[in-house]
Amino acid sequence: MRYYLLVSIVFLVAACGKPSGKVIANIPEASGISYCSKDDTFIVANDEGSYYEINRKGKVLRKKNLGNYDLEGVVCEDEQMIFALENKGMLIVDRQTGEKKKVTLNTMYNGEKLPLFDKKSGVEGIAKIGNRVYLAKQSNKKKKSFIAVVKLTPYPSKIIDVIEHHVSDTAGLTYHDGYLYMVSDKEDLLIKYDLDKKKNVQKIKLEKGAWEGIAFDTKGFVYLADDDGRVLKYKKKTLGL
Repeated sequence: MRYYLLVSIVFLVAACGKPSGKVIANIPEASGISYCSKDDTFIVANDEGSYYEINRKGKVLRKKNLGNYDLEGVVCEDEQMIFALENKGMLIVDRQTGEKKKVTLNTMYNGEKLPLFDKKSGVEGIAKIGNRVYLAKQSNKKKKSFIAVVKLTPYPSKIIDVIEHHVSDTAGLTYHDGYLYMVSDKEDLLIKYDLDKKKNVQKIKLEKGAWEGIAFDTKGFVYLADDDGRVLKYKKKTLGL
């Protein structure tokens, strides 16, 4: 009887434990990650103005420094990369030529200035759907943490909507299969947000980490960027997705 009880307890603990990922790369101050579908690679941004291109196994294919920028997120497209700058807006980089274009964002919304950038916190995540960019404002207070929806083109870019998700410290953001996914650094959470229903539909407790980025590939895997210097790989089903 004691043996079966012990086995049951061990099984219950294992079943209720937080999902653990495999570390595939060590990237200093990894602050954002995005999947490049054309090349089947990833772009990982870091806080010191550099980005790394890695393959799905985590091998670093190249590293490039863009200058004195605090890169906090990235969207990889076929022709360009769009980086979120913590307190300055966005930086667009041509993937072929390396040409850079800084996008200064008008933070006015409904006749008032939206507190997207301030001294204590700024933009920590970025996603893109069509010509709309989603910028995650980080704050340790749920009421001050939100996502600004930006119409990127035609220029000048402007904020056209605000998503209030009621999750503190959202430091990573991506779009995948019709949903926004974000990670909370403070709460160690992965959150699935339904754009049509305008609400969070799933919250997944993660292992302890300094979560700052999230991306999906086309093979059923999820990748998380950790500001402590790691890129972790998970199976979607392991996370319950």
